[in-house]
Amino acid sequence: MTMIEFTVQDMTCGHCAATITDAVKAVDPDGRCDIDLAAKRVRVESAFPAERIAAAISKAGFSVSSINALSVSGSRPTTFAE
Repeated sequence: MTMIEFTVQDMTCGHCAATITDAVKAVDPDGRCDIDLAAKRVRVESAFPAERIAAAISKAGFSVSSINALSVSGSRPTTFAE
């Protein structure tokens, strides 16, 4: 499993958070999603690739501006930027 951190600048409210959580769960029903609205940050723990989760968030109508992947075991982060 990998912990993936996304920056989603256009996420502004609880409805946005619920929509993103639903999009993530549609890709990975066993995934865990933690959202920080104030920081515009979405953290997802999933076995699926970061790009697939980002695509689901984008398809739900949100812009993903950066992706940081960190193995749950604590390895170094890998950063992707758009």
